[in-house]
Amino acid sequence: MQQRSSVDELARKLRQELKRYPPGGKLPSSRALVERHRVSPVTVSRALAQLAAEGLVVTRPGAGAFRAARRPPAAPAGDTSWQEVALSADGAADLVPRTVDASGVTVSLAAPPPGVIEFNGGYPHPSLQPERAMAAALSRAGRRPGAWGRPPLEGLPELREWFARSIGGPEGTVTAAEVLITAGGQSALTTALRALAPPGAPVLVESPTYPGMLAIARSSGLRPVPVPVDADGVRPELLADAFRATGARVFVCQPLFQNPTGAVLAPDRRARVLRTAREAGAFVVEDDFVRRLAHEDSGPLPPPLVADDPDGVVVHVGSLTKATSPSFRVSALIARGPVLERLRAIQVVDTFFVPRPLQEAALELVGSPAWPRHLRTLAAELKSRRDAMTAALRQHLPDLVLAHIPSGGYHLWLRLPDGTDESALTAAALRSGVAVTPGRPYFSAEPPAPHLRLSFAAVAGTAEIAEGVRRLRTACEEVRARGAREG
Repeated sequence: MQQRSSVDELARKLRQELKRYPPGGKLPSSRALVERHRVSPVTVSRALAQLAAEGLVVTRPGAGAFRAARRPPAAPAGDTSWQEVALSADGAADLVPRTVDASGVTVSLAAPPPGVIEFNGGYPHPSLQPERAMAAALSRAGRRPGAWGRPPLEGLPELREWFARSIGGPEGTVTAAEVLITAGGQSALTTALRALAPPGAPVLVESPTYPGMLAIARSSGLRPVPVPVDADGVRPELLADAFRATGARVFVCQPLFQNPTGAVLAPDRRARVLRTAREAGAFVVEDDFVRRLAHEDSGPLPPPLVADDPDGVVVHVGSLTKATSPSFRVSALIARGPVLERLRAIQVVDTFFVPRPLQEAALELVGSPAWPRHLRTLAAELKSRRDAMTAALRQHLPDLVLAHIPSGGYHLWLRLPDGTDESALTAAALRSGVAVTPGRPYFSAEPPAPHLRLSFAAVAGTAEIAEGVRRLRTACEEVRARGAREG
């Protein structure tokens, strides 16, 4: 957040300075801007890039940055009102509306305004990302023979083998032939749902669950049907009831550090879930999104469901993105049997393949000594931040119920007092300088109570966590006072 604030502030100053230059006038050198404004070369580079994107500056390699020519008058706006008819003309026949609410996804992707503490982020803060190791891996990857050629459609054999070993364990229960390399977990989930269920079909989902998955389901014309989750994961008896009631052939779950509850599927439920799906003739899509974000005190992790599934019930999604960077979009789809070819065909049609340089960089990264060091550092930092946030919440906001403290992942799931208006609290929090995520988008049907999800990974450190919780307390007091006045 501090880097973004510095960039935005420098860009603001440079916009004012540009007024003193004629069109085509040359700006001071990057070194001069660093010295004048006492910022880093990276900040100068990003601020100039921002102004170039706005059309205010033109950069010429080796020559410098220049004020852009005056813009021509804006073209008159067209009339796009006809699209309302075109987009909805056949809507009455749709089993599921084609309009998609992406707000549950964008809330964790959009950068908050400068000065706002990011409790709604879905990715680790830059200080938690292995930027130096990724840069070195990308540099080495670019020099590999054939690095810029066309990769195999299924992915590089060595990367598929690495995913197979990391997911199937030393017993080799997963083979490289069962792995497809995909462009991030969101893309893999989209491919899986499109492959497994036709438009209009029901798909069973955990309740609450990841809003991005609900958006995928709805955009594919599927009907999400909720199955409640408790502290031990999805409830198998209710899963069996849902299969019988709906005839669904797909169940999507996150057995490890579930989003948003943080629950881990209990050992005695794992086999029951697979057996229930098998008896229903259904697939289980296992979204194993944060296996590499276990905390320092997590202890041994249970293996993925796919490792104990010789019958091909499970379609597994595993990703490197959460443990690296939002832009390091490399993941794997794992499946057995005829469904693997269907998954492969859909991915080829949609995306052709994951760019080879990115696959080569992934191989370089996970094969380097920096990778296990990064995971150990990340595990320690996440535990420290989790503990700092839970302590601050107990001190400043004891009426927000934290039923479960996870030992993995990057967020906490809080139940708000009954009657709390999530939207009002989210807006009040933003006014107080902290961005939070309301609970409503995590439910595919009516939520049982108001909730908030707070991320402790997207902030700069524990001091920012403490300040963010204090700001959230101010917002809660504002909402309570307003409610008392209106009541």
